[in-house]
Amino acid sequence: MTEAVLHPGLVLIVGALLLPLLRGALRSVAIVALPLLVLALVWQVPDGSAWQLRFLDYTLTPLQGDKLSRLFATIFALMAAGGGLFAMTQKSRVEVPAAFVYAGSAIGVALAGDLVTVFVFWELMAVGSTLVLWSQGTEAAYRAARRYLMIHLLGGVLLFAGVTGHIVDTGDVAFTRMALESSAHWLILIGFLVNAAAPPLSAWLADAYPEASWSGTVFLSAFTTKTAVYVLLRGFPGNELLIWLGLFMAFYGIVYGLLENDIRRILAYTIVNQGGLMMVGVGIGTEMALNGAAAQAFVGVIYVALLLMSAGSVMLMTGKRKCSELGGLFRTMPLTASCGIVGAMAISAFPLTSGFISKSMVSQAALDGHHLWIWLLLTTASAGVLLHAGFKFVWFVFFQKDSGLRPAEPPRSMRWAMVFFSFLCIALGVWPEPLYALLPFAVNYVPYTAAHVVTQLQLLLFSGLAFFVLLPYLKRSLTITLDVDWVWRTLLPALLRYVGLPLAKAWNLMVRAAYVLITESLALVLYQHRQDGRFARTWSTRSMALWVLVLLLGFLVLYYV
Repeated sequence: MTEAVLHPGLVLIVGALLLPLLRGALRSVAIVALPLLVLALVWQVPDGSAWQLRFLDYTLTPLQGDKLSRLFATIFALMAAGGGLFAMTQKSRVEVPAAFVYAGSAIGVALAGDLVTVFVFWELMAVGSTLVLWSQGTEAAYRAARRYLMIHLLGGVLLFAGVTGHIVDTGDVAFTRMALESSAHWLILIGFLVNAAAPPLSAWLADAYPEASWSGTVFLSAFTTKTAVYVLLRGFPGNELLIWLGLFMAFYGIVYGLLENDIRRILAYTIVNQGGLMMVGVGIGTEMALNGAAAQAFVGVIYVALLLMSAGSVMLMTGKRKCSELGGLFRTMPLTASCGIVGAMAISAFPLTSGFISKSMVSQAALDGHHLWIWLLLTTASAGVLLHAGFKFVWFVFFQKDSGLRPAEPPRSMRWAMVFFSFLCIALGVWPEPLYALLPFAVNYVPYTAAHVVTQLQLLLFSGLAFFVLLPYLKRSLTITLDVDWVWRTLLPALLRYVGLPLAKAWNLMVRAAYVLITESLALVLYQHRQDGRFARTWSTRSMALWVLVLLLGFLVLYYV
């Protein structure tokens, strides 16, 4: 164990626990300085094992560095800093510390060298994210937090069973590439996919995230699904199943995003869509595809957070969250609108934005591998993202009709956070070399070719034309979109009421009857054994002999019959 190297994730977690003790300007400085300190510590972690310890005859590696883990730890620390800056005026004293525990746990997963450490930080992430959601303090947030925790505890149980089976089968705890040749590895994969919001459990994300506060959703968007992408990159690269799951997620997010009226639910489905695109890259499994998936995760944290910052600013300043209630806000919130447009351009892969760089790599990997249908589906999905996240969110919130609302810009710290993330979206699109240097494999790819730029612009222009042609059909009303979460939010409670409650009543009656029978029997026995009871009396020799004879005859009958 190299004691000179501090664990960045643990530093952030410990700092988060001390944060509630601070007040005023000192707390504000610590909210931004602590993640930046952690970012510096991430880059002090050497390649290879930095910490090792013995546990139950196994060698654990809680801290291990390489290019892939460093990339994810870097973006998690940056997100904690940007999210902390955005949430600096948050009144809740729980949310930011919980978010930093959440972020520190995600960094712990990224820097873990063994499955036991992965599992420990994985479960701590569930605790931190649930507290972020719960800290909103509304009844809707409490209910969403309970459902959220239920799903993630299910994933944790599956992961625990898989890790235990893997250790029993192999005797090794190292977190390396795994083949789907045993039930233990299948359980590990399913546990990872739960956090990735893969089908059929994709609905938990759009159910829970929009119920957090205007700043809490920003934190929630960054860590759970991206750590899932990281562990899939580490453990299951090149698994073809992930391609088809990822494509399903990509189109699932587009369809539900187009149907949705709530601005944060629109963007929640965008998180599912983007996770699907990353999963396709993991499934293709070539160096180009894995680089593309990792790059997509890195820049995706930034532009999705930027979109949610824009939505959170609107929600904070107007008190509204429905597309049907908003519009025309560009008049009094020009900076928020501009930052939202930058985020929309990045997620739609406009040239000179970070999304163009990362999505191009995944599409190119599909072409290089002669996966024509996958490339066509990725191209279609890219157009769909522009429709629901690029145009729909920006148009209905900041333009379309004049809603009559005249909110001011959000507080200064929120504006700084949005400007910082907008700068990153454009800077990494114009100058991608720093991003390339972080990727796990050497990059030999030039995205800005004439053919690629022209093709992408044509696709984006066609999508924009389609949006305005279909605009009358995209206008939303106050409706609820049914999803798979209807099963555990409506169907199962109904079954419990109409089937479970009668069974519960019958069971209670049986329990009460058994209780009465046992207590009455005990009372009778005690009554017969009291001082003047039947069994306390003196018996005659003749009576004793008679009962001995009866018992003997009974024994003989049972024995010979």
